[in-house]
Amino acid sequence: MRKRWFSLAAVAAVLVALVPAAPAMAAPTFKVPFPCNQSWSGQTRSDHSPAYAIDFNRTDDLGDPVVASAPGTVDRVTDLGGTSYGKYVRIDHGNGYTTYYAHLSSFNVSVGQTVGYGRVIGYVGSTGGSTGPHLHYEQRLNGNDIQARFNGALALYWGTKTYTSDNGCSGANTGAGTVNTAGAALTVRSGPGTGYSAVGSVADGAGVTIYCQTSGTTVTGTYGTSSIWDRIGSGRFISDAYVYTGYDGYIPGVPRC
Repeated sequence: MRKRWFSLAAVAAVLVALVPAAPAMAAPTFKVPFPCNQSWSGQTRSDHSPAYAIDFNRTDDLGDPVVASAPGTVDRVTDLGGTSYGKYVRIDHGNGYTTYYAHLSSFNVSVGQTVGYGRVIGYVGSTGGSTGPHLHYEQRLNGNDIQARFNGALALYWGTKTYTSDNGCSGANTGAGTVNTAGAALTVRSGPGTGYSAVGSVADGAGVTIYCQTSGTTVTGTYGTSSIWDRIGSGRFISDAYVYTGYDGYIPGVPRC
């Protein structure tokens, strides 16, 4: 009888090993959280809390604008007073990814607001447990802090590095496409899927600027079947199955939403 149990356990272990792991959802393309062409000193240290947070500084930075490091929805605008993060904003980027912007002097967004690259969300301050003006910045996945990346490149751990922003630079990291529906206008949705509300339409033959791409409802259109959706404005998405971009699949260089 004991041998029978060992045999069943071995079979179960093999079956578990053969089940493929769920694919990890792609991270957004995070950018330095400051306006285009600004250079900031970013410091990481092993005794930071949380460990992978980055403190950003530059000369006379009190009151300087802080911008969203990737498209998303603001889900927290909080003032903890003289403790911890003080005034901070959290942005939900989808697929479990969030970013934190802490010790702000004031806010420039509200909960539920959709933001994109270059959108000012607040201003550098020294609120909460801060001992001087700076931005405390974090990237998290499913609530856990992760090592930050900018444009896909890992930030420096541990030490101080100068980062130059391309966040919100005109025309940077965008794609172009042409709508092709064979006549009918293409419905624009508030999110990446047919279940989202219609918020307008784009005429057949119209050119569009694609700010980022993401996965959503699978649609069969002029260019085959695709689950890719293109964001063409704040809260405005169209199915890539009806857009000619010159590429099969995601456009190289265009960030994921």
